[in-house]
Amino acid sequence: MNFRFKELVLSVSLTALTVGSAFSQTGSGLSSEATLDDLINYALSNQIEVKQAQLDREIGEREIASALSGWFPQINANGSMTHFMQLPTANVNGQNIAMGQRNTAALTFQADQAIINPGLFQASRAAKYIRQQNDLNLESSRINTVVDVSKAYYDILTSEEQINIIQENIARLNRQYTEANARYETGLVDKTDYKRAQISLNNANAELKTAMEFRKYKYDFLKTLLGMNPSAAISLSFANQDMESNVLMDTTEVVNMANRVEFQQLQTLKDIQELNTQYQRWQFLPRLGAFANYGLNYRNNNFGDMFGNNFPQSSVGLSLSFPIFQGGKRIQEIRKSELQESRIDLDIVNLENQIGAEYSAAMANYRSNINEWRNAKENVELSEEVYNTIKLQYDAGVKTYLELMTAETDLKTSQLNYLNSLYAVLASKLDIQKALGTVNTRD
Repeated sequence: MNFRFKELVLSVSLTALTVGSAFSQTGSGLSSEATLDDLINYALSNQIEVKQAQLDREIGEREIASALSGWFPQINANGSMTHFMQLPTANVNGQNIAMGQRNTAALTFQADQAIINPGLFQASRAAKYIRQQNDLNLESSRINTVVDVSKAYYDILTSEEQINIIQENIARLNRQYTEANARYETGLVDKTDYKRAQISLNNANAELKTAMEFRKYKYDFLKTLLGMNPSAAISLSFANQDMESNVLMDTTEVVNMANRVEFQQLQTLKDIQELNTQYQRWQFLPRLGAFANYGLNYRNNNFGDMFGNNFPQSSVGLSLSFPIFQGGKRIQEIRKSELQESRIDLDIVNLENQIGAEYSAAMANYRSNINEWRNAKENVELSEEVYNTIKLQYDAGVKTYLELMTAETDLKTSQLNYLNSLYAVLASKLDIQKALGTVNTRD
């Protein structure tokens, strides 16, 4: 019996497996027969969470520009027009004299320039950290995207191979059913053998249908990770995807916390909090600014002649505001910010512990999956040999059909176990790379 399992699984060199029509026909931007690298690059440009992180970064740039705009001169214009029903009066030498004219209009331009302003000091220094924080949020989304797309791709590849195994199993069962039925028709055996073959064949066909349904879901899930509509067509290539060659990795590498994006995010958050503490201290500084204004003034008792004469005014100067006592608010804000710094320090310690546990769990899963994979690989070879031997003995009338079916079931189970364990190894390897902070997100 010639089995293609070793060729299909141990080498995994499929030409192309497709669902629907090719992307090149749909204009989606992803080429037909897309490889894993193609999927990752596409996802890094189109995945919804990545796009949102990119927009958040752009929003952050606008927020920084808005906060720093306070350093530029602030120019305002104010206008008014007034008609006095009764003129204001002033007492001059005991006489009440009406002051002013019944119709007035004014237009004033004023420019203010901040010189000392704690809020602007903080905005200037915080800009670097806000950009860094937004960049790290984007990087975190990219890391998750690379890991999730890679797992989904390998999961689909595993499903395709499982379907191939089940189809081969159905082909064998069809032959066995035909042989068992022929033996029954010739009176060599009773109907039990071919009835058992019929049951096994029905079960295999049901298993194939279930596997195909799950494959469809996995493709739809991959489309979601890519930022595509589930109704869009997709075409994948698994050519030269030697899964076995990707299972091994250096298990002696130690965790460097600085490589983890979550650690970098907390460090940036601490920098921002330290800057906020400094800002609270700056609140003791005075606010100093410069101003200049120019005003146009019009007045006349006759409304029609009000704009006939202009009485301009202009001035320049400095403004100083010094908060003396605010009920201890500034002291309390400083203390609160310092406590928030201490809390972030504890978050960093907690994260280091979590990363250590995460790496330990990922490494334990990887080593366990490697052992299961090697055991499953050996079982495939053994079950193949057992099946071939029992098939020859059954054909010679030495073994019963029940023993043949048991060997057939063992062969299929070992093949499926091998595929599942191979996928588990690749998935746990990705988990280790994520724990180490070594996932490549550069497209």
